Amino acid sequence: MKKLARRSFVAGSAAVLFAPFGKTQAQSAWPNRSLRIVVPYPPGGQTDGIARAFGDYLARQVGKPVIVENRAGAGGVIGVTEAKRAEPDGTTILCTISSSLIQNRITVKDLPYDPERDFTYLTMVSGAGGPVVAAKKTGATNLREFIEYANKVGSLNWGSYGVGSTPHVLIETIAKQYGIRFQVIQYRGEAPMWNDLAGQTLDGAAGSYAAAAPVIQAGTGNLIGVVGSRLPPYPDTLTMTEQGAIGDFYELRAFTTFAVPVGTPKEIVEQLSAMLIQAGLDPKVQQMLSNFLLSSPTDFETTHRIFKRDSDVMLRILRELGVKPSE
Repeated sequence: MKKLARRSFVAGSAAVLFAPFGKTQAQSAWPNRSLRIVVPYPPGGQTDGIARAFGDYLARQVGKPVIVENRAGAGGVIGVTEAKRAEPDGTTILCTISSSLIQNRITVKDLPYDPERDFTYLTMVSGAGGPVVAAKKTGATNLREFIEYANKVGSLNWGSYGVGSTPHVLIETIAKQYGIRFQVIQYRGEAPMWNDLAGQTLDGAAGSYAAAAPVIQAGTGNLIGVVGSRLPPYPDTLTMTEQGAIGDFYELRAFTTFAVPVGTPKEIVEQLSAMLIQAGLDPKVQQMLSNFLLSSPTDFETTHRIFKRDSDVMLRILRELGVKPSE
């Protein structure tokens, strides 16, 4: 496993996305103090759970405490900036989601970090697919029926948790193809959005499976499609693409990635990358990944490929939609 991880690391390190490493020799005593994982979101969420599961594995491997620090706020900007400013000595690791590294480049004015130049990415985990849910009151059980409902009522109330977020881009993309009208209701996070959908205030919403599952299971919302691949708990629900939705956006999957500040010595980056990839074999980590319907950690080269592809697609779509930074 270590040899495979090393080969993948060497191949990936040649890619343009990953900035040059710092010193060529890492301190043999690394780590000589505790590690910290900076999470730009509150405790208790999916990103926090991923950080803690992988952090526990790292602690067992390096023999030092691994502390998870939640630096929430400003759509991930506060935490990512904190990680960027850290000493590049391999003791500070960023654990964040794709929107803070991709969408924020369009939606945040004067972003204080450059996702392509300020970090070296180690690995990532991706969701199986993002659920698209219609409120029970719509009677819709698939995309066609939801479009019919939208045309009947004239305009949809659609939930989102940020300008440029996945549910926002989703409804814009649907409307562009099918000509429906909608009003986006922005929320501070998924939980209040799904609460309003369950209460039938919203007509539809999209997001993570972990957050949407209670609504689907309670029957207050109907799973009408999936962005990405089919969801294992609902294998008969077709993806948006399978139902006729057109566009490369529908193939994207939200991801959570681990990164270190640029300049971190190559040997330390290599060790950390290999450890985080190997964490995918740990029973505790596997259980967490299964609970959230997440993939196994990707190797260095695959991490680069997905980051580059998703960045190119999402940034292009946001520009085409005319999304601007919020003032």
